[in-house]
Formats: sequence, C-alpha cells, structure tokens
Amino acid sequence: MPKSAAHRLADFAERVLGGPLPVAVRTWDGRQAGPAGPTVVLKNRRALRWLLYSPGELGLARAYVSGDLDVEGDLTEGFRRAWAYRPHLSARDFGEAVRLAARLGVFGLPPKPPAEEARLRGKLHTLGRDRSAISHHYDLSNAFYQLLMDDSMAYSSGYWSETADLARAQHDKLELICRKLGLRPGMRLLDVGCGWGSLLVHAAKHHGVEAVGVTISAEQVQHVKTRLAQHDLDDRVEVRRQDYRELAGESFDAVASVEMGEHVGEKNYPTYASTLYRMLKPTGRLLLQQMSRGAVAPGGGAFIERYIAPDMTMRPLSRTLGHLETAGFEIRDVHALREHYVPTVRAWADTLERHWDEAVALIGEAGARVWRLYLVGGALAFEENRMGVDQILAVRPDATGRSALPWTREWA
Repeated sequence: MPKSAAHRLADFAERVLGGPLPVAVRTWDGRQAGPAGPTVVLKNRRALRWLLYSPGELGLARAYVSGDLDVEGDLTEGFRRAWAYRPHLSARDFGEAVRLAARLGVFGLPPKPPAEEARLRGKLHTLGRDRSAISHHYDLSNAFYQLLMDDSMAYSSGYWSETADLARAQHDKLELICRKLGLRPGMRLLDVGCGWGSLLVHAAKHHGVEAVGVTISAEQVQHVKTRLAQHDLDDRVEVRRQDYRELAGESFDAVASVEMGEHVGEKNYPTYASTLYRMLKPTGRLLLQQMSRGAVAPGGGAFIERYIAPDMTMRPLSRTLGHLETAGFEIRDVHALREHYVPTVRAWADTLERHWDEAVALIGEAGARVWRLYLVGGALAFEENRMGVDQILAVRPDATGRSALPWTREWA
C-alpha cells in the first residue's frame, strides 16, 4: 500500500530535522502522522504550495492566515515544540522538497499573499512611509483594540504582582512610570507615541500634570480626544497627530516614550534620541520603555515584519543605551520587565479567544487569525528570552552635570 501524503511529509520532515516530528500532521485526505498533541492540518494542497514558494515562517503564516492550514489542539504548545527545531534547507533538501511536491500534486502558480500583509512604498522611514507603517497596525480598528485591551487602553507590557489582573497590571505600570518621572502637579509631560492616551489620562488625573501626546495614527488621535472630553481633561491635555521629527520650540519637565522607539529604525534612532533630549529641560527625566532583541531578526521575523509591524527594528539593550548616552543623557536606571510581558500578552490572547466572533466581525476571519498567531508567538518569544522589554530612566543633566535625582530608588 503506497504511503499517504501525511506519512511522506513526515518522512521528509524527520530527515531534515534529524529527529521525530514535534507535532502531528494531517493532510487533506484525512490521513495523519506524528505524535499525540497539537496537529497541523493541511486542508488542501495549496497549504503546501505556500511553503514551496515561501519556505519557513512566512509560508506557514500565509497558509495559516489564508485558512489553508490550521492547528488543532494547544497552539502555544505546538509553537513551543516547533520552535525547538529551526532547520535550514540545503540545496539538496529543497530539491527533494520539489520532487515530493510534484508527487503530491502540489505544483501551481504562487498563491497571492493575503490582503492582511503590509505593502509599503517609498524610502525606509520617510515621514510618509512611517505614517503608512503605523496606520497598518494602529489604525486597524479602535473598536477591536477596545475589545482586546482593558479600559486603560494600554498597549504595552503591564507590571504584574501575584494578585494582579490585566487592568491592575496596566494601572501599576502607568503609576510606576509616573513615579520614576517624579511627576507633580503643574509639571509638563510629553508622551512621544502616546497610543490611545493611557499615560496621558493617568498622569493628568492622578498626578496633576499638564501633558502633550503625539502620535501619527489618525485613529488614535480621535480616540484620545474622545477620552479627554469624557474625563474633562481637554483643558490640561493636548493630543496631536505629529511625528517626533516635527517636535520643536517647546520644553518639558518630563518625557515618556512607551514602546514607540521600536518603530523609529536604526538609522533614525540618533535623531529620535536627540529629539527626546532636546525636548527636556535641564534635570528633566526621560522614561523609555522599549523592546529589545539580539542580532537575529531585529524586525521580529518574517511574520511580524509583513503582518504586524512593518519596518520595526529592535536592538540589544546595550545599543539603545549607547544611543541615549551619545545624545547627552545620563542613564540612571534600567528595569527589565521581560517576564511581565508574558502574562500581558496571554491576557490579550485569552480575551481574543473569548470574543472570537466579535473580533471576526470587526477585522475579518483572516485578520483575527493574524492576531492569534501574533499573540501566541509573542508570549513565547518573551517567555523563552528571544525578546526582552525594559524601562530605562535617564536624565538630561544641567550645565554643571547635576541630575537632581534622589540618591535612592524612591519609586521602588
């Protein structure tokens, strides 16, 4: 009896991997091979065609987003098992893959990438291209982000205690930022990349500051304006649709930028850092919360770069600190929050699954599948230390070199 498609694929994969399949595979004919546990379901031959034309992560993502490939069972466990194997296809392996594809009747024209994939034009990190990149992700749907996040609309790592839920973790993160910045009534705060206004609202309500937030997302600006009116804060807080490169002619007592620096790009990061420095008064504090990554896939990998955050760049923490010091900052504290991102992302993922039908109604089936992959994979990246996130507290010294910071970590 000839081998089924599932067993032929399993044989090929095990030879390339040098060991047993990490997950089971079921093909379009209903046959299955591999261990118990999560099962990759190839619904049709086109699922393999995606992989043939885009081997690796991108092909798998396209097959999943399009619905030609699915996963039954625990998707997180499936990712965890699969991530342990990162094979590199040699020329011989690829030739064998092509011959196997021919035997399985997989050949055909390359499938058209899903519409959810970013298609940016223009020179990297120009104002226009950056607006398009930010719009691709952040202008998706305010209603979707309200569904996914807690009431604060904080789209960054929370600060978790043993008894916290997502709302508490986000409140505690915002409060930690305000304490590190030493905010007091009457101070002026600039939030660069203010998102949906979580820090602006918290700082104004609980610490009495006047604040300006800038973002290049049109949807975010509209949402923040509505929130400010609801909280009766529009006389003390201003939100602008403005790029950080357009900031000029003002000075602030404190500056925050929470998970926005990833979108700046390596070439423009010195300009970003010097802008943050320039906007601060002498002895003013900067709180920068930012993700980090090693030299491998600084954009987050093929899936993230095509579907989630095109043109994003992450770097090792040491390089970010170097940029800040070159701009003139004195680094005063670095607080690693990597482990805190795991429950944050998993809380968002749980919300997505609980409200799956609502999410599909807002952003479509393919869009919801993009977010499922993103959240499951993101939580694992932080759990397994492939990505990090840190809060960096820095100060602009005065002309005498004085920082005016307390000698103790009074915010701890």
